Amino acid sequence: MQNDVRKLLLSIGEDPDREGLRRTPQRVEAAWAELTRGYRQNVEDVVRSAIFEVESNNMVVVRDIEIYSLCEHHLLPFYGVCHIGYIPRGRKVLGVSKLARIADIYARRLQVQERLTGQIARCIMDVLHPAGVGVVIEARHLCMMMRGVQQQKSRMLTSALLGCFQDLPATRNEFMHLIGIATPD
Repeated sequence: MQNDVRKLLLSIGEDPDREGLRRTPQRVEAAWAELTRGYRQNVEDVVRSAIFEVESNNMVVVRDIEIYSLCEHHLLPFYGVCHIGYIPRGRKVLGVSKLARIADIYARRLQVQERLTGQIARCIMDVLHPAGVGVVIEARHLCMMMRGVQQQKSRMLTSALLGCFQDLPATRNEFMHLIGIATPD
């Protein structure tokens, strides 16, 4: 990768040997390892010791989980927040920090927001087998802000609703209300 970064610098007319750029290929390689660490992480390893038995069938919601990802089309960042909700079934709940870790594992891969939202929801459904899962992501995309249409204030919202979050309007509306998204009456 370092040789490729050096070639990239040359191709845009830069001198990779000038003081400010000498270590850029190494820094870029290290940054990409961190930005794409989700490829080297396994959800099962993260959640294995964090599934607990609790007598509850009430909705669990974690709001404003920060996510950072890279758009697979332009390799530019998109970032925002992920809101996750689920209703336990069978007395299984997941340690709250693990919801954020699941979101991070999938976000730290080359992505499109639509797929990311669905992957998080399906993962929680597969791990816990809850009555339902809701995931909403609100993100800003640098590919839209810095190039092309150059819309700095735009945000993209995506949702994935499974089980009772999809089938029952009251459940869906409660989730949307708890994460601060207005729903029609």
